[in-house]
Amino acid sequence: MTLIVRERRDAVEIWTLDRAERLNALPDLQDGEAFAEACAAVNADPAVRCVVLTGAGRAFSAGGDLKAMRERRDLFEGTGPEIRERYRRVVHRIVRSLYGLEVPLIAAVNGAAMGLGCDIAGLADIRIAASDARFGVPFLKLGIIPGDGGSWLLPRNIGYARAAEMLFTGETIDAATAERWGLVNHVVAPEALMAEALTTAGRVAAHGSQALRMAKTLLRQGRDMNFDQMLEMTAAMQALAHLTDDHAEGVAAALEKRPPRF
Repeated sequence: MTLIVRERRDAVEIWTLDRAERLNALPDLQDGEAFAEACAAVNADPAVRCVVLTGAGRAFSAGGDLKAMRERRDLFEGTGPEIRERYRRVVHRIVRSLYGLEVPLIAAVNGAAMGLGCDIAGLADIRIAASDARFGVPFLKLGIIPGDGGSWLLPRNIGYARAAEMLFTGETIDAATAERWGLVNHVVAPEALMAEALTTAGRVAAHGSQALRMAKTLLRQGRDMNFDQMLEMTAAMQALAHLTDDHAEGVAAALEKRPPRF
């Protein structure tokens, strides 16, 4: 079964995690390849300017498969070195692929986003949650640690103290708390979730593809650069941006007082 169902609407792709009967549990062994292929396809297609990621059914993703953990199979089978290599090949491939997605990613979080599911939502640039969404990183309750890079990501999204509270207590937070903490941008009624996500995606996708991708790169790289490094990268990218057709069209549209046609 295909994990990610992809749908194209103009310059926006909608990705739906299609494992509803298991609350979109992640990952199965083939899931790293599924995310890598989807991200590579978008990165290679300049006509795509935004991706919306959501889950089928009642959950965004409930995280790891507890039965597979108990039975020590699939991702969790074998020796320590074998499990480590599987995390690199599967779990890390998922998060590396999403982190390397060149266009803005919007997470439309419906229902539970737990463990890896929470951290996948956290990799999105913009996060919109249904009012019944729930977020948690209950790794310690299972006697394990975040194996997906969440201990690097979560403090960058909500600050160290709140990340520590989520991780060390293992408690789930509701959508309103997630919004107050900055884990999500907006909370909407469940029935309005996809409409809100697609409206936001449409505003994002109204911009030129090349500048949009460069702007995302700057935001991502800027979290770990000093100011001088950022200025150097900005100068190089800006030089390229000034030579694009999108820039010429943007200036022409502004002078002619009309919307740009990128």
